[in-house]
Amino acid sequence: MPAKFLTKHDQDRFYAVIMAGGGGTRLWPWSHKGQTKQMLRIVGERSMFQITLDRIKDMINTDHMLVITTAEQAEKLENQANEICHENYILEPMPRGTASVVGMAAIQLLSRNKDAVMAILTADHFIRNVEYFRSLLETAFLEADKGHLVTLGIEPTFPSTGMGYIEQGEQLEIKGANPVHKVIRFCEKPDRDTAEAFLSSGNYSWNSGMFIWRADRILAEIKTNLPDLYEKLMVIYPTIGTPEYDTVVSEIWPVIYPQTIDYGVMEKANDVVVLPAKGLGWNDIGSWESIYDVLDEDENGNIHINCRSLHLDSNGVLSCSENKDKMIITVGMKDVVIVETDKAVMVCPKKDTQRVKEIVQYLKDHDLELYL
Repeated sequence: MPAKFLTKHDQDRFYAVIMAGGGGTRLWPWSHKGQTKQMLRIVGERSMFQITLDRIKDMINTDHMLVITTAEQAEKLENQANEICHENYILEPMPRGTASVVGMAAIQLLSRNKDAVMAILTADHFIRNVEYFRSLLETAFLEADKGHLVTLGIEPTFPSTGMGYIEQGEQLEIKGANPVHKVIRFCEKPDRDTAEAFLSSGNYSWNSGMFIWRADRILAEIKTNLPDLYEKLMVIYPTIGTPEYDTVVSEIWPVIYPQTIDYGVMEKANDVVVLPAKGLGWNDIGSWESIYDVLDEDENGNIHINCRSLHLDSNGVLSCSENKDKMIITVGMKDVVIVETDKAVMVCPKKDTQRVKEIVQYLKDHDLELYL
């Protein structure tokens, strides 16, 4: 759906920054160092990364899409999306938190367009209602262009203790098609009782981690709230587009203190607003169990991904393989996840899929990184 309210001038200033550097260990063993979550074809024939780009291509030109990733992942991502020019893949030498990623993106865009407005998106979110998402982005751009720091909230559907929350204040009068509220505060992941209170109040959104703001505006907030990071970014800034850039980044990046944009900036910033999205069909696919919320099940509640399957007297089985010709067979199984790769096989009750992180930690601790 092309933009309804954005002018040609607006679109010339609108950029997307796709964060695509995560390790994706929550979907181990299918997701691993050589093939992270955003590269997986979980929904159809397109990877999560490709679907993210498809979602915004009618609003934001591909030459206005920046991908922040690691050197190890960049080549594989480029192979999936060669419509994005090589220069728009910004390499992060090592993980230093989302605050540094946002700061790097901001200086990159300011070097191109001093009036740039940037949408911070992630490469591995699932969104069912794409037209609504584009409408939200459009409203967010209009508000960000006024100087607000804008975040997209998700209407909670259950009392999650694994999500951060945003408390909504008064509603603003705006031009866009979607309601916008002042943000009262950001809330850390709550306990069960607090989550239930948040849900029943109807005044809280889940923090989606998607943000829209002017590049100069977020850089000013970084200067105020993370002055050390700002100073380091200002060392990198004048080298953009010069032969010294790679050397300076390799020297500066390792000494940046890791910090998230949420805790480092957003929880302290002024003039923050939220667009609470209702019915977006959003999921960050944070575990194997969450895939049950994304993919259609058969009449017995079974799901298969990239494999053939036969489930006798079985229901609630999720089967997945790296080999599309692999046949996975179950007999008398209930609510279990089976994942097969060339290096590992995992069989796990659906309710325990969050314990994948324990497996990953065990492999790290016992020098078994071959399997990661």
